[in-house]
Amino acid sequence: MSLTVPPELLKQAQDGKIDNTAFLACIRDSLPFAWSLIEELVHKRERSGAEFVDNQVAPPSQEGYGQLFRALASNAIREALEAHFGVRLAFQNCHRVAVFAPSAEKAYAEFTTPVAQILNQTPELVNC
Repeated sequence: MSLTVPPELLKQAQDGKIDNTAFLACIRDSLPFAWSLIEELVHKRERSGAEFVDNQVAPPSQEGYGQLFRALASNAIREALEAHFGVRLAFQNCHRVAVFAPSAEKAYAEFTTPVAQILNQTPELVNC
């Protein structure tokens, strides 16, 4: 399961409309490693003024990998995170999360190419 959904949020979903703040809280509480990594990268990018920053360090556990996969593989979760933090997210391999300024279209396009994906491969990440 991707998220641990509180009963109130489940009820909202069953009624056809959820509160965005409650959805974000559900993401934050269910995926704390992914949330904190993305939040840290957002702050790092803001401080540096760079078009993008990325994470090069593998998660400390399988749980961390799982949280990154769940956060970034779900369109709804990814879009909620992008809107909340005011960034664009990209993901390579099993842990390379990148946070882009919304205006960094060229850098985002380059990061998400097949060439960039192939150049980012290492034997250590075959089974991540």
